[in-house]
Amino acid sequence: MPEDPTPNAQSPAPAAEAGLGAGALIVTPTYNEADNLPLFVTAVREVAPAAHILVVDDNSPDGTGELAEDLSRTTPNLRVMHRPAKLGLGTAYVDAFTRGLGEGYDYFLEMDTDLSHDPRHLPLFFRAFAEGADVVAGSRNIPGGGVEGWGPGRHVLSKGGSFYSRHILGVHIRDLTTGYKGFTRHALEQIDLAAVRSSGYSFQIEMTYRALRKGLKVVEVPILFVDRRVGQSKMDRRIFAEAITAVWKLRLAALAGKL
Repeated sequence: MPEDPTPNAQSPAPAAEAGLGAGALIVTPTYNEADNLPLFVTAVREVAPAAHILVVDDNSPDGTGELAEDLSRTTPNLRVMHRPAKLGLGTAYVDAFTRGLGEGYDYFLEMDTDLSHDPRHLPLFFRAFAEGADVVAGSRNIPGGGVEGWGPGRHVLSKGGSFYSRHILGVHIRDLTTGYKGFTRHALEQIDLAAVRSSGYSFQIEMTYRALRKGLKVVEVPILFVDRRVGQSKMDRRIFAEAITAVWKLRLAALAGKL
């Protein structure tokens, strides 16, 4: 019997069963996402009703943290982690993953609250875990994946960043900068979260590179990334510059046997 073709991100896999997401913690860092958060929570629960959601709010001025608390009172398996200030994407995930490891979760997923990461792709992540993946990267750069709503500049920035990082680090992953990503408990224990240094978008590159250096199985699944419709992008030149320099730091650390 021939193998199934690569799933197409244009027509995401449907939720397979009511128990989808059991043992999983979906982490979504927030900063001024009050307009998007209720929609995100509803969309995730429709696809993966058994998953738990952890909102990590960095003291959003628009009241996202307070809204998250209100939602947690009426939404099963939704919790909130409050942080005192905008401390960076990487540290938000590290804090949440550390907490989740202590609480016994088996799977950990990163998702943006702005719905650029379509929850309908979640079954692809859990399927990859079931087939033995340690890390699952939602890829815009493999067959079936793509981006909707970007101008030429964003395309060049994203694809150029992945191309640059892939060749400097010498890895095969096509989308190193994706923020739609999943890890098994084993993967996070092997990566050693305490050693992760990146705080911005380079966090995504560092986590995947550390996983590969540990010999973990990293699998890409196709996603359609849809640019945010509400609010402003968190990407800026400082974050991009950090990613450029972080790639060289990672490569040098690996050559020195420190990674």
